[in-house]
Amino acid sequence: MNDELNAIKQTFINESLDLLEAMERSLLKIENSPEDQETINTLFRSAHTIKGSSGMVGYYEIEKFTHTLENTLSSIRDGKLSINRDIIDLLLECKDYISDMIRVYAIEESVLTEEMRIKGDLLKVKLQNLKDEKKVLEKELKESSEIINIEGIWHISVKFNEDILTYGFDPLSFINYMQKIGEVRYIFVNAQKLPPLEELNHEKCYLSFEIGLYTELGKKAIEDIFEFVIEDVKLRILPPNSKVEEYIKLIEELKTDSEKLGEILVNAEVITKKELEDALEEQRNRKVLKGEEKKIGEIIVEEKMAHQPVVDVALEKQKKILESKQRESKTIKVDSEKLDHLINMVGELVIATAGLNQQSMKIGFKEFLESVSIMTRLVEDIREKAMQLRMVPVGETFSKFQRVVRDICKETGKEIELRITGGDTELDKNVTEKINDPLMHLIRNACDHGIETPDVREKIGKPRKGIVKINAYNDAGSIVIEIIDDGKGIDKEKILQKAISMGLIQDNQQLSEREIFNLIFHPGLSTAEDVTKFSGRGVGMDVVKKGIESLRGIIDIDSKKNIGTTVRIKLPLTLAIIDGFMVSVDDANFIIPLEMVIECLELNGFSREDTNQKKYIDLRGEVLPLIRLRDIFYNNGFLPPIENVVVVKVGQQKIGIVVDKLKGEVQTVIKNMGIFYKNYRHISGATILGDGNVALILDVQYLLNGGLVC
Repeated sequence: MNDELNAIKQTFINESLDLLEAMERSLLKIENSPEDQETINTLFRSAHTIKGSSGMVGYYEIEKFTHTLENTLSSIRDGKLSINRDIIDLLLECKDYISDMIRVYAIEESVLTEEMRIKGDLLKVKLQNLKDEKKVLEKELKESSEIINIEGIWHISVKFNEDILTYGFDPLSFINYMQKIGEVRYIFVNAQKLPPLEELNHEKCYLSFEIGLYTELGKKAIEDIFEFVIEDVKLRILPPNSKVEEYIKLIEELKTDSEKLGEILVNAEVITKKELEDALEEQRNRKVLKGEEKKIGEIIVEEKMAHQPVVDVALEKQKKILESKQRESKTIKVDSEKLDHLINMVGELVIATAGLNQQSMKIGFKEFLESVSIMTRLVEDIREKAMQLRMVPVGETFSKFQRVVRDICKETGKEIELRITGGDTELDKNVTEKINDPLMHLIRNACDHGIETPDVREKIGKPRKGIVKINAYNDAGSIVIEIIDDGKGIDKEKILQKAISMGLIQDNQQLSEREIFNLIFHPGLSTAEDVTKFSGRGVGMDVVKKGIESLRGIIDIDSKKNIGTTVRIKLPLTLAIIDGFMVSVDDANFIIPLEMVIECLELNGFSREDTNQKKYIDLRGEVLPLIRLRDIFYNNGFLPPIENVVVVKVGQQKIGIVVDKLKGEVQTVIKNMGIFYKNYRHISGATILGDGNVALILDVQYLLNGGLVC
């Protein structure tokens, strides 16, 4: 029973934290688009779900607080409370408070401190005191009179039942009443059904009317004029052309789960329920009497209930709803631990298959070789599909930084827009979790120290609002993430002066631009003139680099003074299984990540002796520094007749790794080396080969930047 309860609580924690993230995204979105009804509805549903779930698992303090928040969101949703910056600030505080309560109750299994309880009570009071009388008045006025405030003429087509007069109703009285709700601009009388005089029955109504009405009332209010005879009149109300854009906007912003076109149009108040019923009846009649298979949208347009552009937008809305439901029906949530276990098992399967492949080569039996080849191909497919299961779009991680940028703007008075592109680029979930903190620090730096204040930007001819961009894209089996700002850039002279004062470089030392920027990653080096709550103490950039390198990533900086800065991060798509290139020195095997390998060369004769002296070679007019694995790992065996150079590229730099033998491409399952090997920085892990031997995976980034280049 306890295990079952713990599982329920864990589900509550996971789902609530996801919902809180969704709430924050929604709040930041509606701050800029307060009329976005779909996002407001999403916000309300998130709070409602947390309230219900917290009550089910017994976290009643969370339930009570969220109930108060839900009431406020309900007022916003119903239009009784207008959104402004202060309300967004308060709602973000409430979101953070709920997150704190979940952490205390569910994760730490503790109780709220008195300080937290006081904070919660104050937030509840603030929520309950929110008022906007003007908005309430406007809402009530709209509901009572259905004022639309759109200029234009409604075209009303009225065809009464022939027996309407015998029921005691005068058609002219309905037309005359229209003068009370607006101005009748024209009336056309259709007398086509009027019989010859000798056949005329004075108790029957043979006429129909086409009326042009100018009014501020909406469609439902016009239809209500005929409420008492609605079953005995064929009524068509076509809105003025000026309302087309409004209806299109209403449909686009409409939040509905209905996949039926007619219901979408009714919910958006494009047509009334009676018109929908008439259209459905017309559709049935045409099918039965004429054998026509007319779509409901076509009938609505033909019967002049709505304009074609409005129906087209509703059809697009219907298509999106259907696609969304299909995606939902195909999606299930899986515990990340189960996925990790699956990846580990697939890794073991890759290793076992490699061993089987080696054995089959020794045996040489044709049918056996074919079977192993088929199985190897299937295992490769399973491996790729398994890895895809853990891939998630990076946009969800990026969207969290909207709140960071907003808070910095509020604190500093700056105007900054965060633009996100490439959010659908996918990355291993484990990598996204570990890259969050380095990215957070870089975004803070860009906003706090990169972007100037609005007045300064205006003086130097820049727009008052600064731009920070996060861009992601795939590149040769890796993902590249760029943080770009249009701020003041990095002052190279200040970096050099700071580095000299710290003793990092000599006064007369010549450095390339890249080497100067790389000094920023040294602990304690900061060129910030002011220390703020967000950054500026010289603590963090070294941690950023270490964090990225721990993921086998690369970070580069490019900056132009008064133009801006670009920080470019290149990461592997996954940390579990990689494609590698195997080499050896004596009997020891090593793996180089395949994505870094450019080409392979032979060293023999004079060129080999020359490299022993100079530690570099001339590669088609380009100087290529060399690293000898034999020197690093103290291999003292006999030198082979021919050595080989594997040319690898790290960022913008190339190096050559000198080895004995080239053994080709292998699928590599990365295994941690354990704490006993933590000081071996030039090794990032190990893998088990098919024959059971171990191969070390080289950390090429460290070999280059750790001073091991010959």
